[in-house]
Amino acid sequence: MSESPGILTFVAAVFVPPLAVYFREGAGRDFWVACGLTLLGWLPGIGFALWTLLRSRGEGLTSSGAPEKPGAPEKPGTPAKAGA
Repeated sequence: MSESPGILTFVAAVFVPPLAVYFREGAGRDFWVACGLTLLGWLPGIGFALWTLLRSRGEGLTSSGAPEKPGAPEKPGTPAKAGA
């Protein structure tokens, strides 16, 4: 589920937040978190749904915004994995 969200997904995030998360991530942990937050209050559900939709676009980027290099150490100063 790596395609970018469309306009209908963002509309669903405003009106039915768990549905938007379901479209993007499936019925996993994020979906159930969205359900719980929406039951606690509509605005927390919307916030979480929008955050989920927007954060999934940046997967594969480092904290500096640069693409990850295959085989690069995860943290500075740690050796690379053997056989990678």
